[in-house]
Amino acid sequence: MNYSALPVSIDTQDATSEQSTPLRESVKHSIERYFAHLDGQQITDLYDMVICEVEEPLLQTVMRITGGNQSLAARLLGISRGTLRKKLDQFGLL
Repeated sequence: MNYSALPVSIDTQDATSEQSTPLRESVKHSIERYFAHLDGQQITDLYDMVICEVEEPLLQTVMRITGGNQSLAARLLGISRGTLRKKLDQFGLL
């Protein structure tokens, strides 16, 4: 599936206008800002760090939207219910 074709965006609002930013652009901007603030420090495990930063709020939001229904949340996320439970436990969200 071509996820970049999906209409996923984040509404942002500033003092002058309301605009919709594609999710991928928000992520890209955040990562670029992260690198800009490193000030020469070495980093490792960037992939794991980004996944952890995104995964927990994703799970929290999906569980809230589904009213805590794990079966529905797992279907929405495209993962098995067992995997969802493992991830919820990993983040202390059970």
